[in-house]
Amino acid sequence: MLPKYLYVILMSNKEKLNEDVVTRHVSHLKSMEDAGKLVLCGPCIDYSGGILIITAESIEEAHTIANMDPFIKDGYKTYEIRTMEWAHKENNYLI
Repeated sequence: MLPKYLYVILMSNKEKLNEDVVTRHVSHLKSMEDAGKLVLCGPCIDYSGGILIITAESIEEAHTIANMDPFIKDGYKTYEIRTMEWAHKENNYLI
């Protein structure tokens, strides 16, 4: 069964990235994927930042996950979170 909600983490660039923090960020993404938390991620083309879409039990857990990311933890990016109700085939696209 798919989760009812997804959490969209919108990251905004604050400091210039370097190879070390990018490598640590990728390790974080891999661990989130291994834990079944990562749904989708990537940098934005038309915005100075990126997006992570994750599963979490609550908005509090989503904030905890975001704050563990080296981009956030080390001050390279700021973030905000949006809660998204997931429309998909199993829930008839919310109809």
